Amino acid sequence: MKDSASYQKKKRFFEGMITLYGRNAVEEVLDDNAVEIHALHLAESNKQEGVIDRITAKARARDVEIKYHSKAALSRISRNAKQDQGVALDVIAPSYQSAEALLESPASSGRLLALDGIHNPQNLGMIIRSAAAGNIDGILLPKQGSAKLSPLVMKASAGTLFKLPIYYCDTLPEILETLQAQGWSIFGLSSHADATLHTLAVPAKTVFVLGNESEGMSDAVAAHCNARVAIPMQRGVESLNVAVTAALLAFLPAGE
Repeated sequence: MKDSASYQKKKRFFEGMITLYGRNAVEEVLDDNAVEIHALHLAESNKQEGVIDRITAKARARDVEIKYHSKAALSRISRNAKQDQGVALDVIAPSYQSAEALLESPASSGRLLALDGIHNPQNLGMIIRSAAAGNIDGILLPKQGSAKLSPLVMKASAGTLFKLPIYYCDTLPEILETLQAQGWSIFGLSSHADATLHTLAVPAKTVFVLGNESEGMSDAVAAHCNARVAIPMQRGVESLNVAVTAALLAFLPAGE
C-alpha cells in the first residue's frame, strides 16, 4: 500500500508537469519567477553562446537542474524535434491537474468550458486567455484529439496559461457523465439550436461544451448534453470562431 501511494503521488506529479520547448519560450518562462520549474533540458550539440548562454545563466540563478542530452533524446523529451531548437523546460503547473481532482471534490457552483476536439493551438491559447479573464472556473481539456499545451498556446494565451485550472482527461464523455450525476448542467454550443444564450437561465453548476473548429461537437459528447444553445446571429452570418464564442461565454454575467 505504501509503495502504491508513493507511485500514485509520483504519477500525479509528473502528469501535472508541462514540458515547453523552443529557446524564446523557455527564456520567457525562466524570466517569470511565479512559475515553478522542475528541470531544464539542453541538447549537447547546442553552441554555448547567445541565447543558450542566457538560458543557462538564468536557470543557474534560479537553481534549476540542468540536464544535457543527445539531440535524439532531447527530441523525445520535447516531442517536437522540428521546433524544440535543442531546448526544453519542465514546468510544474499546479493549475494543470487531472479531472479526477474536480470529480473528487464536487463544487457547489461554478462554470466550466469543455473543449471537444480543439486542434488549433492559437484558438486554445485565446480560449484560455478569455476564460482566465472572465467568469470561468476551469477548462476540461481531453488529451486525445486536442491541441497540446505548447509554446504556441502559451504565446496565444498572453501569459495566462498558468492562471486558470485546466483539467486534463483522456476523453470527455465519461467526465461529463459523472459531472451530470453530481448536478452539473451540460450545454453544447450549436448554431442549429433553438435556445439562445439570451434566453438561457445559467444554472449554478454549468459546463459549456465547445466543439471542433470545423465539425462542431462529436456525437459521443453531444449525447451527454442536457441541451444545446446557440449564439443569435445577424445578417446571415452562420458561425463565429471558437475562441470568440469562448469569450462570449466567459463574459456572461456571473449572476445569470
